[in-house]
Amino acid sequence: MRQIILDTETTGLEPKLGHRIIEIGCVEVIDRRLTGRHYHQYLQPDREIDDGAIEVHGITNEFLVDKPRFSDIAEDFIEFIKGAELVIHNAPFDVGFINHEFRLLSRTHDLVGEFCGVLDTLAMARQLHPGQRNSLDALCKRYDVDNAQRTLHGALLDAEILADVYLMMTGGQRKLLLGGEETDSGSKEQAIRSVQLAAGQLKVMCATKDERLAHEARLAAIEKQGGSCVWRQFEAGIEKVIS
Repeated sequence: MRQIILDTETTGLEPKLGHRIIEIGCVEVIDRRLTGRHYHQYLQPDREIDDGAIEVHGITNEFLVDKPRFSDIAEDFIEFIKGAELVIHNAPFDVGFINHEFRLLSRTHDLVGEFCGVLDTLAMARQLHPGQRNSLDALCKRYDVDNAQRTLHGALLDAEILADVYLMMTGGQRKLLLGGEETDSGSKEQAIRSVQLAAGQLKVMCATKDERLAHEARLAAIEKQGGSCVWRQFEAGIEKVIS
């Protein structure tokens, strides 16, 4: 299963107002493993970037002056994502901008949905954590994903962070209410990371004779001091089941 974790940065919020993509970042995941392959490109949008957008991502008009236009990289971009499932946080936003770029090239046959599946991690997070904050930063906190470098938004950095978040979100149970870290909902919880291992990967190592003798001596010492040896109770239960 090939997935592309994707993010974009733009000149503003609305393609219908003429806003354009100025950065694309993608990382490849195959069978839930990061492959190390990525696609990253800054783009010249042929328009000014909104001041509010610059405050979010820090990309300036001057920085993009010598960068290629979307038309220059469209074929390479399509080749990288074609046939994959795109994993995007707030997918309608990014897909809407990508399709807008395709339409500007008169390539209506190349709209994203025709050659890629799309999975929206924001919609997924809202189902998993209803009533809580589900921004990328909030999910990083919830799933213990390091986002210390995310002082500003950046397409490739955010795609890399989202890849970690997505794999944690879909990796099974991770949290157990034991008292500890406080979540957005105000409850206390401590993160527990699940580890999924294929059958046969764990090597079974039996205790040596000396280790078994030391174990028995320790149990005898606990009982001698009047302690309640839970392990003895466990062993008795196992023997009862076997008999």
